[in-house]
Amino acid sequence: MVTPSSPVILAGVFLFGVVLVVWCVEVFIEAVAQSAISLGISGFFLAVVLAGIDLENAVLGVTAAVADLPGLAVGTVFGESLFVLTVAVGLAGIVVPFRMDVPRAYLLLLVVTPVPAFVLSLSGRLDFLDGAVLVGLFVPLLAYIFWHERRSETTYLLPEEVQEAIQLENRPGTEAADGGETGRQPLESDLDIDFDFDELVPSLEDRSGRFSLGVALLAVIGMTIGSGLTVYSAEGIFVALGISGLAFGATVLSFIASLEELALTLEPVRQGHPELAVGNVVGSTVFYTTANLGLVALLHPVATGGDVLTVHWPFLAGSLLLVSATLARGRVTRLSGIALIGWYVGYWIINYL
Repeated sequence: MVTPSSPVILAGVFLFGVVLVVWCVEVFIEAVAQSAISLGISGFFLAVVLAGIDLENAVLGVTAAVADLPGLAVGTVFGESLFVLTVAVGLAGIVVPFRMDVPRAYLLLLVVTPVPAFVLSLSGRLDFLDGAVLVGLFVPLLAYIFWHERRSETTYLLPEEVQEAIQLENRPGTEAADGGETGRQPLESDLDIDFDFDELVPSLEDRSGRFSLGVALLAVIGMTIGSGLTVYSAEGIFVALGISGLAFGATVLSFIASLEELALTLEPVRQGHPELAVGNVVGSTVFYTTANLGLVALLHPVATGGDVLTVHWPFLAGSLLLVSATLARGRVTRLSGIALIGWYVGYWIINYL
């Protein structure tokens, strides 16, 4: 194992591992989307599934659990949840204040979905059975979202890159089949922030379905290697710094691994598609607090007393209430954006007190 006396090497390996995981996940999504198109699989259902599953967090969390670091794994679940709810939504509100009408069903889903995990956490431990329950909850929730989307005119759970891949036609706010626009224009902002990561991902548009599936398999291997490097070096870093794996996972690891979430929230808002940003927030929160946390508990028992109950759950609950109240008003302002980011800063501070 790399010793604590080599912090520069540890930091370098850590950052390389995170970047490798994020890039491989992007390649995986592109490959699966293109293979689905080539092989005739429903692109719409694929989009719903991919929007609700944050593979970076799942890969890192599962790897940490397998490496006997459940605290680090649980920290990533809470940390990325809070990042999406506060930093992603908050920064979007600061850069481009926006208005939208979020279905009440999704606001209710946002608030209620974490309740089962919280109730199970009150025992002080999440074990294999608890994990199975949480993973099982994700399936009917995903089915409900799919059913709700089929009934609505606007698709909320459709991430930016998958929308472009499957080229949905005649959807509100997307490019029409004839090449014309449907009337929604990009919103102007005072800041010019470009989060276009697509240039770093090889195009598979003209490749066969089997070739794309092969690329997806290679991406999975890359994810495994990257996550192993990340968890391996992260352990050395938080041991050298004398902090807990829970705090490190909830702050540093989650922050770096979640930076791409800014793209899935900021860019749709800037382009005049705030419903895509909200869909990403709802879908990610549902996944984090059911399947993701459940997978960690399935692989390794998780202690949920101490800081988990006194720090992480209260901050997650506060974030959910702040975001839900903001979205229920129908607009995200710069003031609400500042409040959300301030809440996240407070979360960082209390983790290191």
